Amino acid sequence: MATSVASKASTLSELRDSGWTSKTVKQEIHDNFLAKLQAGEELYPGIVGYDDTVVPELNIAILAQHDILFLGEKGQAKSRLMRLMASFLDEEIPFIDDPQIAVHDDPLRPITRRGRQLVKSVPADEVRIGWWRREERYAERLAPGTKFADIIGEIDPAKLAAGVSMGVEEALHFGLIPRMHRGIFAMNELPELDELVQVGLFNILEERDVQIRGYPIQFDIDVLILFSANPSTYNRSGKVIPQLKDRIGSIIHTHYPLERDLGISIIEQEAEGKGDSSRKEEGDSDEAASNPSTGSQNGYADVLVPYFMKELIEEISRAARRSKYVDQQSGVSARLSLSNYRTMVASARQRAVVLGEKPAVPRISDLGHLYASSLGKLELDMMGSHQMSERQVLDAVLADAISTVFKEYVDKHGLSEIAEIFSHGVKIEVGDMLPSSHYAALIKRVPPVWDKAFEVNASENEAVRASCVEFVLAGLYATDQISRSQHRGRIVYET
Repeated sequence: MATSVASKASTLSELRDSGWTSKTVKQEIHDNFLAKLQAGEELYPGIVGYDDTVVPELNIAILAQHDILFLGEKGQAKSRLMRLMASFLDEEIPFIDDPQIAVHDDPLRPITRRGRQLVKSVPADEVRIGWWRREERYAERLAPGTKFADIIGEIDPAKLAAGVSMGVEEALHFGLIPRMHRGIFAMNELPELDELVQVGLFNILEERDVQIRGYPIQFDIDVLILFSANPSTYNRSGKVIPQLKDRIGSIIHTHYPLERDLGISIIEQEAEGKGDSSRKEEGDSDEAASNPSTGSQNGYADVLVPYFMKELIEEISRAARRSKYVDQQSGVSARLSLSNYRTMVASARQRAVVLGEKPAVPRISDLGHLYASSLGKLELDMMGSHQMSERQVLDAVLADAISTVFKEYVDKHGLSEIAEIFSHGVKIEVGDMLPSSHYAALIKRVPPVWDKAFEVNASENEAVRASCVEFVLAGLYATDQISRSQHRGRIVYET
């Protein structure tokens, strides 16, 4: 129920007169979700590739008013989905505004002893009402290192010293979950949570009360609890106690983009700010914002990214996900694609600024900087990789990605004919800091068969054509049609 500033009640009597009704947080989310669904509003902004898989199951879980576990490997938008659940909360809700009450107590259904006393004994026009905003009603915690006192609570020794009895709620210092009464609490990486804390969560899910150091406090907590976990750890025996597993209402399985184009859409959304007008930089033209390959970013030279370069960046992550050298139980996060994309664009920007070229156009040679953005994001399979280093594994993954994308373009454009020119001893040098004019001069000295290459990304711009040349050369090398030598950042292709 949205409320305007002018109509907000400031006392309990005004709240009662306004006709405001009390709801559980799950009922509130249920009702607001249905309203958005009926109005045709976007339910999960920024979520790509889940329309036919994850979203239908999540919708049902929300309508069933379940506590939910998001089960999937790293980088599958689990945390983003959990945070989006807060968008189904009311814009604001009222609470009893009293410094002695540690939670945002419902004025019409208080759960604390102090709240019940105020509502019962104090005149309604003297009970102060505050308003709790939607963005403050969501909290999350990472499981490793989390203690019982952090999320459930602990006996407060200062209150005991003041004479408060140990067996009453006033003696407690509440943790995150009780403080999120009437809100949403999310626990990331559930299997890494200490068993004692899992027992506390189980008790809240089952009984909605708090038990601390053997003292049961009847405390009817109203909270939606969300979890995330990796399948390999969640399904391992003993990591999550069976009683807690049994109380989780729905398990929503997430996944990586099923198609390359969906992965590219995520890159464009996250790295280029597409679909989010609030991220458009000052000075960006409308034309640049609407063009899939261009955009003035962070005040640097305009960047034009050929689509085949975006395909390569996403295919690197896809190749890693199928590599026998990479631990597939750990997964390969979508953040690998985003980090690599930004690194590639940064390399192109540097070249454009140093050489005075515009626009900046990424090339294959810019991918030589991906070690910095990739190492640490790939966990090696010790059985499959044997003695291979992470750098060697990345080289193999990169070669696989280039070969896969290049073969698709060969089928479409017949680019393999270009390999014939190398049988006559032609050598071509490339590098991330070579000017585009260097490539233009080389192309003039080789047969017109190069024209086929430019069907890949039709353009008269020298920088775009240079990017296309490097793509074709790298593809021919990846498919063993030509050889390559490398020295100090410069690469020479020949027979």
